[in-house]
Amino acid sequence: MTLDVGVIGVGMIGQEHIRRLDGGPGGSRVVAVADADAQRAATVAGQLSAAKALASGDELIASDAVDAVVVTSWGPTHEPYVLACIAAGKPVFCEKPLATTQDACRRIVDAEVAAGRRGVQVGFNRRYDPAHRALKQAVDGGAIGAPLLVHCAHRNASVPGHYTRDMSIADTAIHEIDQLRWLLGQEIAAVQVHTPRKSSRGGELQDPLLVLFEMADGVLVDVEVSVNVHYGYEIRCEVSGETGTVELADTAPVRVRSAGVVAGLVPADWRERFTLSYDIELREWVDTVVAGRPTQGPSAWDGYAAQVVSDAALQSLHAGGRVSIELPPRPGLYAAPPAS
Repeated sequence: MTLDVGVIGVGMIGQEHIRRLDGGPGGSRVVAVADADAQRAATVAGQLSAAKALASGDELIASDAVDAVVVTSWGPTHEPYVLACIAAGKPVFCEKPLATTQDACRRIVDAEVAAGRRGVQVGFNRRYDPAHRALKQAVDGGAIGAPLLVHCAHRNASVPGHYTRDMSIADTAIHEIDQLRWLLGQEIAAVQVHTPRKSSRGGELQDPLLVLFEMADGVLVDVEVSVNVHYGYEIRCEVSGETGTVELADTAPVRVRSAGVVAGLVPADWRERFTLSYDIELREWVDTVVAGRPTQGPSAWDGYAAQVVSDAALQSLHAGGRVSIELPPRPGLYAAPPAS
């Protein structure tokens, strides 16, 4: 069976996903696209063998030609598109954020619970990265005993001029928020954001940030968020346990020894570092949908929980101090652990 997919939002990430979905190994093709920029949508559709450019995301969701939907549009549009997919009974892969507010995320959760079936997946792609999966397997398998501490770093070479201090949490650290919940199998109970000495390379931006998370079982986590390191894109994570440690390995394909120096390559950006994880993420989503199973990747509940934690971190960033986090009871629809 071929899965006919419609893509809403054909900017950079939308086009990345289209490349993977159209004729990919998962048995999917893109049959419709929509974008706020109608000309861009028409241009992208013209490059595909079976796609039409439709006037709106709502028209795309309603189209009988579309079996499943990928939402990669501007964040504030995610809620109405995802809700429309739930109402239409169509599986939807929504890039993060699920929605831009807690209330909007909760409305999506409530709509999906009322529908009685998981059809929403959120694009938290760290869960599909082979290195992160190996890290989780080591932690879950008891290789280091009970986890005690986690040390993370999320470093970007640079960010565009419109990037704000809040985006360091809402757009960047949000990946670690989901990663930690998944890696440790625990909710985050509290957060505190610290502002170290500001880098001269960040202009007016407060960079870096140090974010401290307290997990529900007492594990403490520190996350460095640096977005102007210039040397490349780097993701680090080390878990310290009772009997040992486990960490993400160096991603450099080669190591060069020359003139008394040992050097390796650093990924230029997120696309280079996580290419394989995006491949796996979308292939597994397509396989699940084609098989007629409820989506098993990051759920609407995961999107909601990440937004709650992100908002608490922003509160700490602006007002200072430690902010406690308390989630409402998890609906039974999301009780089973995800397969990814």
